[in-house]
Amino acid sequence: MIATVTSRAEVLQHLESFLKENMGSFLKSVEASWQPTDFLPDSSLDTFFDEVKLLRERAKELSYDLLAVLIGDTITEEALPNYEAWFHQLDDLKRDHNNGWAQWIRGWTAEENRHGDLLNRYLYLSGRVNMREFEASTQHLIADGFDLGTAHDPYRAFIYTSYQEMATNISHRRVGQLARKAGDEQLSKICGMIAGDETRHARVYKTFVEKIFEVDPSEMMLAFEDMMRKKIVMPAHYMRELGVEMGKTFGHFTDAAQRLGVYTSQDYTDILESLIQDWKIEQMTGLNSAAEKAREYVVALPNRLRRVADRMPVPKLEYKFKWIDEVGR
Repeated sequence: MIATVTSRAEVLQHLESFLKENMGSFLKSVEASWQPTDFLPDSSLDTFFDEVKLLRERAKELSYDLLAVLIGDTITEEALPNYEAWFHQLDDLKRDHNNGWAQWIRGWTAEENRHGDLLNRYLYLSGRVNMREFEASTQHLIADGFDLGTAHDPYRAFIYTSYQEMATNISHRRVGQLARKAGDEQLSKICGMIAGDETRHARVYKTFVEKIFEVDPSEMMLAFEDMMRKKIVMPAHYMRELGVEMGKTFGHFTDAAQRLGVYTSQDYTDILESLIQDWKIEQMTGLNSAAEKAREYVVALPNRLRRVADRMPVPKLEYKFKWIDEVGR
């Protein structure tokens, strides 16, 4: 613990020089970044319609559940304005425009923004999606907002984003693997590129937490415990379709993901175990009594979660999403 660091604001200020020094590895330059048009038919070329026809033929082979999960993932990515606004509301990050934390938030947002753009265009060209229903769900999700349980605390926020970026990496990567098995190499590459971004972003947020543990271990541990007691809620948990109660559609979306094995309760626990290992929670010392109790809770939690997950049945396919247009199938 650094004696001069006594508040969250001071901790973030202390880490700002580290952030700026490493910004080049945390973020890619615009020039070095992929863009959505790199993976989709080019409308300026005479081959455009032939390429779209091929894309549509391949998309026909995607299963109902896989298409539903892909759409839900896309809506989640499209709600990016919510996530950036949420970050700018965090206490201790609301400082001058050019500080390192503000630069990171803008750069992270700019990289994430490409994900929704790319997936949206793929779905539009696929011919299998009721785009108006899809767009209405996106508008609902942004308008409804969300409460991730972090309040205005950057420590809790970094725990959340570490978890969430790892979860989205798993989801996109597995959707890509299933797309490849269905014969859609184009979608597989799309999901793979997005998953790569999420992996890098997760590594950055995990680094933020690791650095905070070095200078403010007790408060960081208490924040970790608090987030795990509340459970990490996915940012799209309010997802809904037109005429459907808030959150109901999200439940059906997660059922589809569970059936496919794209993201399961076991994955949730696996992420927790990896964070405990990466942050060396079991070996951590120098904690006050409250933080030591928090550490004990977090370390014991994976076994408790696995016992619950083992008793959970695989949900049955019963729901028909308004997003999916099966006309012509």
